Amino acid sequence: MTQSQHLDATFAALADPTRRAILARLASGEVSVMDLAKPFAMSQPAISRHLRVLERAGLISRGRVAQRRPCRIQAKPLGEASGWLEKYRQFWEANFQRLDILLQDMQANTKEKTKINTTAQKRGRDRR
Repeated sequence: MTQSQHLDATFAALADPTRRAILARLASGEVSVMDLAKPFAMSQPAISRHLRVLERAGLISRGRVAQRRPCRIQAKPLGEASGWLEKYRQFWEANFQRLDILLQDMQANTKEKTKINTTAQKRGRDRR
């Protein structure tokens, strides 16, 4: 799978709120499939489908210990997605900094024009 395909799979998996909730639960440690299913109002097969999507995206791994099927989060795909997003965060942050400078310049110009107009109005009144 190419890096682009990995990102596509990661973001597609993260698009679903149930899968994000599953990942949040797994962030605190390994959890069995049965325990993962408990807080959700859905069938075991539906949870299994969500887990397969997460597993295909490389976001989780599943094991087998006797009858227990523990799941654990895999950090690498999340790190790759975070790195990809970081580039765009830096881009937008630079744009916001330029916008801040522009707004400060505009405010300074507005204050200067107000000051000039006020001074001109005073002079006009003084001449009367």
